[in-house]
Order: sequence, then C-alpha cells, then structure tokens
Amino acid sequence: MAIAGRAVSIHPFSGFACGSQVRPRSTCLTVSVTTTLELPVPTSDEPPEATPPRRHWDRIGFAVLLLFTAATYLWNITINGMGNQFYAAAAQAGSKDWEALLFGSLDTQNFMTVDKPPVSQWVMGLSGQIFGFSSASMLIPEALMAVATVALLYAAVRRVSGPQAALLAGFAFALTPVAALMFRFNNPDAVMVLLMTAAVYCGVRALERASARWIALAGVALGFAFLAKMLEGIMVMPAIGLMYLIAAPNGFGRRVLHLLGALAAFLISAGWFVLLTVLWPASSRPYIAGSADNNFMNLVLGYNGFGRVLGKNTKMFELNPVVGAAADTPFEVNHGHHGFGGFGRDSSGLTRLFTGEFGFEISWLLPAALIALVLVLGLRGRAPRTDLVRAGAIGFGAWMLVDGLVLSYMKSMVHPYYSLSFAPAICAMVAIGGGEAWARRDTWLGRGGLVAMILGTGVWSWWLLGRNAGWFPAMRWSILVVAVLASVALLVTAGAPARRRLAAAAVGVGLLSAAFGTAAYSFATVLQPHEGGMPLVGPASPDEKHGGWGQDVDDPRLDAMLKATHTDFSAAIDRSSAAATLELSTDTAVMAIGGFGGTDPAPTLGEFEQDVANHRIGYYVVQKDDHRPGGFGGRTPHADIATWVAAHFTPTTVGSDTVYDLTAPAT
Repeated sequence: MAIAGRAVSIHPFSGFACGSQVRPRSTCLTVSVTTTLELPVPTSDEPPEATPPRRHWDRIGFAVLLLFTAATYLWNITINGMGNQFYAAAAQAGSKDWEALLFGSLDTQNFMTVDKPPVSQWVMGLSGQIFGFSSASMLIPEALMAVATVALLYAAVRRVSGPQAALLAGFAFALTPVAALMFRFNNPDAVMVLLMTAAVYCGVRALERASARWIALAGVALGFAFLAKMLEGIMVMPAIGLMYLIAAPNGFGRRVLHLLGALAAFLISAGWFVLLTVLWPASSRPYIAGSADNNFMNLVLGYNGFGRVLGKNTKMFELNPVVGAAADTPFEVNHGHHGFGGFGRDSSGLTRLFTGEFGFEISWLLPAALIALVLVLGLRGRAPRTDLVRAGAIGFGAWMLVDGLVLSYMKSMVHPYYSLSFAPAICAMVAIGGGEAWARRDTWLGRGGLVAMILGTGVWSWWLLGRNAGWFPAMRWSILVVAVLASVALLVTAGAPARRRLAAAAVGVGLLSAAFGTAAYSFATVLQPHEGGMPLVGPASPDEKHGGWGQDVDDPRLDAMLKATHTDFSAAIDRSSAAATLELSTDTAVMAIGGFGGTDPAPTLGEFEQDVANHRIGYYVVQKDDHRPGGFGGRTPHADIATWVAAHFTPTTVGSDTVYDLTAPAT
C-alpha cells in the first residue's frame, strides 16, 4: 500500500519490503516476480493530476485560434480612427512626454490626468513613442491584447478541462460582441480584462501544486488590473481567493497564508503608484481628474468606485459631483442600440444584462453559462476537495456572478461595455460545463444539461435577434430551427455508445447554431467604425451613429489659430472631451477646465489668472452648448473663470464658438 507518498513492493518469499518508483495515485503489490496489481488509493488532499501533454492536433487548433483572433481583431482596425478622443489625447501626450505617460496626463503640459489610472496609457503611449503616434500605433496593441487574452483563457481552461474545452472557450470569447468592440478601441477595458484573465490563469496554476509563487503572481496581475481601471479590475479577486481556499491541495492554514501573501503582492503592485501620487508634490504633477481633492484614493473610492455603485454622494467619501451621478441629475443620454438604452438612467436589477444594449453586447452565452455552472457543481458534487474541474467552475462561476451582479445593480454612469469585465468567465464556464456534460452524456443529467445549454442559447439568440428583426430576419429562424433539431438528435443519440459519431455530429451542429448569433453580431461590429464615448455593437442603424456621444467636432479655422500659438497651452476650454478634440486636431496642449464633467476644482480662478498673466494660455474657448444655464449636464461649470474672461477680453466668433484672445486684454 502507499505509505508517505511511496509505493511498496512486498516479496512473499523474502519477508522484506522494498521501495519502488513514486506513484502518487496507486499502490503496487507484487504477488510474484512477474505479477503487479495496482489499486487506486483515493485521497481528498492529493494534488490534482498534471495537465495532459499536448497532441499534434491540439497545437494546430491553438495556432488556428490565435491566428483567427489576430486576423479578426486587426482587420481594418484604423476604421475606428481616434476611437475615444478622451483617451486618444492622453495617448498622444504620453507619446511625447514621459511625465504625461507616467501619470496618464491629458496634455503634454501635465495640467490634468484622465479620470482613470494610467496602465492603458502606458501601453498606447509607449507604442506611440516607438512607432510615432497614430491610430494604428494606438489601436494595434489593443487588438494584440485580445490575442493574449484568448491565449491565457485557453491555457487556464485547458488545465481544467482539456484542449477541446479550451478551444471552445477561446473561440467563444473571440466571437463575443463586446470583446470585438473593446479590443479594437482605446478605452482601458482591454488591458484590464487581459490582466484579470492573467490573474485567473495564475490562480489555476497555483491550484495544481498549491504554489505560493503562482498565487502571488495572481496578486501582482490584479494589482496592475487595479491600476488599469481601479475597483472594476479587482472584482475577480473574490473568485480567485474562493477557488484557492476551497481546492488547493494543502492544509487550510497554509492556504490562508498563501492568500495573505497574494494580498501583499497585490498591495505592493498597486500601491507603489498610489504612493507615488502622494509623495510627488501636487504642485509639480497633474491634477488627478475626477477626484474632489487631487487625491488618487478619492478617485478610487468615490468617482470611480462606490459613487458609481451606490449612485449618490456619501459623507464617508465626500464624492465629487459627476455627470449622471445622482438620481435627480437632469442629464441623460439615450444612445442605446436600436432604442433600447445604453447610458443614463436605465433600470437596475437582474434583467439589466439581458436587456437593452447590455443584451446585445454580453448576454448571448450567459444563459448557457448559468446552466453550465449548476451542471458542473451537480455532476462533480462528490468529487474530492481538490477536484480541478469543480475548482475551475467555482473560480470562473464566482467571477461571472460577482461581476455580473455588481453591474446589474450599479446605480450610475453604467456603460454596457463594462460587461467585458466578465466575458472570459462566461466563455470559460460554457466550455467547462459543455465538456463535463459531454463526458457524462450517458447520464440523463449530462445529456439533459448539454441539450439545455444548446437549446437555451439557440432560443435566446432567436429572441435577441428579434429585437433587431429587420437585420437578416431569416437568420434568427434558422438558428432556432437548427438548435431544436440538433437538441432532439442529441437526446436520441447521446445515450447510446453505438451512436457516438451521430451524437458528436449533433453536438457540432448544435454548437454552430449556438455560436451563429453572437458571431454574426461580432463580425458586424468589426465592420463598423466606432468613435466617441459610447461605442455600440452590431450593424449600423440609419438613425444613430456608433459611439457619437462625447465626440466633439473641431473647426478648421479654430485649429489654425491654435496651431499658430507659442504659449504653453494653445487654449483653455471647459471639459476634457472638448480639450482632447482640440489637442488631436492641433497637436498642441489644451487646458481642460474642470476635467471630464467640468466640475473638478481645477484650475481655481486665481490659478487661471496667474497663468494668463504669465502668458501661458493663448485663447479661451466657449462652445455653443456652454452658454446654456447650468452648463454641461445641468452642472455648474467654472462660471467664475468665464465671467472674468468676458470682463477683461474681447470675444470673437469662430464658427459656433466664442473665442477670447488671452494675450490681448480689452482696452
């Protein structure tokens, strides 16, 4: 029998016991010189079996997956131009100035940052420094992040459920509309999801041998995900911790100790930048946009944290008022896909992810993923504690549930593309559940679960496409019919060993029908240009522009005036999006008064007066919409600056804007 991890051979004629090769899962009893009987010795705390070696066809499949992802996401990527001009201006600044790159400044004079941490800007800015700033140098790294995310997702699922399930997970993710949208765009979400997936991969690796090193690396990845998009980047943290705490093959105390080490790694990898913003003199670094007091943690806990989840100001965090932050905010944008709502006061609750623009972007495989989670937990209910398949379901399933519930009940400033944050979890869960159901197809639970996943996805795709019934109407009915026929065929054939090939064919057809809707919407997304602050998935609609909100239109005459300036800032203008438009069109630094919503307390009137006196600002620009009472979104902009400028300088009209030359005071 196995003693202390060794197998023992007993020779009946000698009375001596001798050690043999280590065989962790078996006992070797030598009955005679030539006869060996191997008996399994189950134990709940043994490490899971090593990942099976790759076969030739597995390598080919993996290569095809990566090439497909690269080709799809890189195809005509510059059709998206500057994408979100807000982040493009920061990438442009980072491509020219190292301090702007470090802090994620909107301008080369380092007046103000964007309202997110700078990891995404590091990637795009460095690419601009190496290759020169352009649409291609900015967006190609985003597409390559999709390839890296697919590779990490494949590697994680392969260790849990094998190469076939891993391929399914990878292709499912590549064909998710919100992924096809955001990995060809310049928002921070792409690098955030890449790092979240890397953290889960490290967590899965840690499970195999209870590795303190790998779980610490998961903490490092989460630290940089935090520096990509703050609290949203670490919503996968509970899932990784739960997975390791339940299934790692070592004692409970050791598991807790390893998780504390991972937490320390997270704090170090995220905290160094927070500490940098605290120790660096505020007078010589850019203002932290979105914060009420130029403090990074105020941005984390308020504007980009609990302020969005709770939807209102709290005394605890003293949130800076932001556009759309409160229920009584009069500002609302309804650029949703085909009239279903995309931003503003959409209803929160469990149905949010299945309705409106959220439904088109993320929900195609969500019903199947929920079925898969229940299915795997049911089928592996009696497995050892360290069972890797169940552990994977716990990790990916908890990621999906935690992230999905937070987005479902988030109160303010909810963009549907935030759902990218748990798209890898949905795809992994579908693949793990589908693989487990196929392996147990001889049971009614396995067979029924597989049918439920295929049929449920087909029916839901039919329903989703019905919301856009004018776009290839025959497609939705074809998906439904094929899904029903494949499900019936699977029920008939899956339980009979003699009909294995027929069952495999039925599953293949069912998978194609399940993937067709999400794939069609993804390809339609790739073929459309997307710019502005609210990009949308799917085919173009004649009555809406994909992502036009937040996209300011520049005037060539104003551009020429700003290009001719020799001051530090060519101009000053309310709000970051307007400043970003001018920066991109003039290649000059523009002072963004008040940050994204125009309400950040920077600059003060005194600071602005001093900059004008020192001849640092060329022009002050007032856009047409800024004349309305209450300013942008009903919020009060820096009216004191506007009043002071109007009292001391002469206005001229340039297009629809009013422009003041700050180098020529009125006489």
